[in-house]
Amino acid sequence: MKNWLNLTAVAASVALLVGCTNNPYTGEQQAGKVGVYGGLGAVAGAAIGAATSSKKDRTKGALIGAAVGGAAAGGYGAYVDNQEAKLRQTLLNSGVQVQRDGDNLILIMPGNITFASSSANITSSFHPTLDSLVLVFKEFNKNGINIVGHTDNTGSLQLNQNLSNHRALSVANYLTTKGIAGSRISAYGVGPNQPIASNANEAGRAQNRRVEITLLPPQQ
Repeated sequence: MKNWLNLTAVAASVALLVGCTNNPYTGEQQAGKVGVYGGLGAVAGAAIGAATSSKKDRTKGALIGAAVGGAAAGGYGAYVDNQEAKLRQTLLNSGVQVQRDGDNLILIMPGNITFASSSANITSSFHPTLDSLVLVFKEFNKNGINIVGHTDNTGSLQLNQNLSNHRALSVANYLTTKGIAGSRISAYGVGPNQPIASNANEAGRAQNRRVEITLLPPQQ
């Protein structure tokens, strides 16, 4: 038991070391997401490999499981890393924020650059940004695309709910007309129900008026 646990730790450590990168903002070395995914996959794979092997072959099973689990998880980690880097490069100075939440990538599009006030028609000046996103979505075509519209709390709840729905659907329709498969896309609005800032002042309301696109892992 002790031997295969030690071997699992070694496999995970190797995966983490392979994924180490320098933080471009601080210059410090850190474990890249490939290494994190690989290390976690190695641990899980080793546990499964050991559990499904005979007592005599438990150490061998742990090593095989660690190798397979680490490679599979690291592979998806690399996919997300590359996609995140491409999105950050593509959206630089566009006003769209890119956030990472575990396996998910979230694109936050402020309402002031995507739609005119009280309108669900995408402004023509935002078309080039969406067109560049389409190219990334086609290159990284494994993800589901979840589009959610948000508003501030000015006006009636029903008005804001309808506006958020229409804005999410407008973005979804734009993507499909540019060749993104509709089967990948879900779109809906939540009105003012998920604020990220206070609605008590204009600065906060401006942050709440947004469309968020979440890129989900395959088969989620």
